[in-house]
Amino acid sequence: MARKDPLRNFRFRLEIDGITQANFSEVTIGETATDVVDYRDGNEPGPLRKLSGLTKYGNVTLKWGVTDSMELEEWHDAIAAGQVQSNRKNVAIIVMDEAGADKARFVVSEAWPSKYTVTGLNGKGNEVWVESIELVNEGVEREQ
Repeated sequence: MARKDPLRNFRFRLEIDGITQANFSEVTIGETATDVVDYRDGNEPGPLRKLSGLTKYGNVTLKWGVTDSMELEEWHDAIAAGQVQSNRKNVAIIVMDEAGADKARFVVSEAWPSKYTVTGLNGKGNEVWVESIELVNEGVEREQ
């Protein structure tokens, strides 16, 4: 049987509807959780039944080194101006193997930025200046 090593977490790319910037240093996918609803009919003597409730999808956080690209900041500005409905986007997070072949694909549906952050500046430092954006969404699904 062929050996299947786990994928490494450092080789990935993003595809965002209409945005060409795809170079990110870190991507965090929030947890997906389904609420549990306890239920029991009044005439049932046994234990509670467990029913599924609402499913909640965690936010996705993207981090990248600041460049002259303004596309993601402009996306957030449009949301802040109240243009949420027309600015929802699908985001694909693709994890590649060491040879560069696509091996896992997560699709984030109806995403829009709820938070935009830029790290502080320090005249004595030499770290990369980092921007981040937090995306709320209506679903994260692994397709591959």
